[in-house]
Amino acid sequence: MPDVVIEVENLFKMYRLGTISTGSFRRDLQRWWTTYVLKKQDPYFQLDGEFNPAAQHQSILALQDINFQVRHGDVMGIIGSNGSGKSTLLKIISRIVRPTSGTVKGRGKISSLLEVGTGFHKELTGRENIYISGYILGMSKDEIRKKFDEIVAFSNVEKFIDTPVKRYSSGMYVRLAFAVAAHLEPDILIVDEVLAVGDADFQKKCLGKMREVSQHSGRTILFVSHSMQAVKTLCDKALWLNQGKLKAIGDVNSVVNKYLATTQQAKLKQHWHTPAEAPGNEWVRMKAVELVPHQEVFEEYLDIRTPLTVKFQFWNMQDDVLLSVGLHLFTSNGECIFNVPSPPAHCDKGIVEGECMIPGNFLNDGSYYISMVIVRDTSVELFNFNECLSFELEDYRENLQWYGKWWGAVRPKLPFRLKQAELILQ
Repeated sequence: MPDVVIEVENLFKMYRLGTISTGSFRRDLQRWWTTYVLKKQDPYFQLDGEFNPAAQHQSILALQDINFQVRHGDVMGIIGSNGSGKSTLLKIISRIVRPTSGTVKGRGKISSLLEVGTGFHKELTGRENIYISGYILGMSKDEIRKKFDEIVAFSNVEKFIDTPVKRYSSGMYVRLAFAVAAHLEPDILIVDEVLAVGDADFQKKCLGKMREVSQHSGRTILFVSHSMQAVKTLCDKALWLNQGKLKAIGDVNSVVNKYLATTQQAKLKQHWHTPAEAPGNEWVRMKAVELVPHQEVFEEYLDIRTPLTVKFQFWNMQDDVLLSVGLHLFTSNGECIFNVPSPPAHCDKGIVEGECMIPGNFLNDGSYYISMVIVRDTSVELFNFNECLSFELEDYRENLQWYGKWWGAVRPKLPFRLKQAELILQ
């Protein structure tokens, strides 16, 4: 079709582990002649449909039978966990890496921003590096000269443009490097993880430039990011890779939602039928613990808007005791967000139950786990049920034009007022 600018057919990429040759000069020479001169399939990396189990300890399939098309003007997000093959796919499309098998057809000029800082030399000045990096990335000398002032202004390093970049801070270095790449004018732009570097202001500029290129210039973009909010905002289509295989491709919201539902390793509920099998001790035994999301329409994932209720039950093994429960919420790196105690209650032998609600629009996006501590007389710990629940919250932003990482452990909606107090008449 005339509007198809990238077509990938039956794409495989195999890497051999631990070595870059066949182990024999004769076979290396035969391999070079077969693949580079005769343009045939590598004789020592055959793909006969089934991956040979005996060779699994020697080789790994980074991409397996990938097929898709990208049309002119598409903005496609490529998503997947680390090691799923995203960067390998972009390198093959960019002609940096050759596929083991299959074809990639492209129409138009392709520019790739796979690593910020391509072509930079630390002994040269910022001015000299702009020309060298721009040339390596595909710009002519006249194009660089015309865009030079715009590149410098975008990077905000005007005062240091004639200073060797080895004296730049890491932030200045990254800003200048991205500024050069951001002002390319290709038919197809390939961008890999530009949001993984730089501060919040830099990320805002990156995304603003991406929007400008996609919305106003009508260029085709392949965009890799672990920020699902950025992907859903900037892209109209998405491609999901998982362990080198194409899991889904299509509308960005549908594909991202499937990906999030699969990757969220949540532990939302645990229950036990008898005290003998339940965690605990001679004082208390857990019966059930559950995290209940409050959603008007069932979603496959939780985001920062979702209110959550923690419900629990436990067997109390003693009569007439003053019990209370502490609910501890932690981030995945072990930072305590809050420690909330319940009011103490006099309890007899039997089942004790309780619940605590975490409001929506309170927590930031990220991974969390919950621990519970059952206490007697508000001072004596009876049982600590560590990491009994875990969950992930995805980002959500409405009517905002910035999609970098939102700072802070919490993200509450607080009463906040802004209005025009007085007009200045001219």
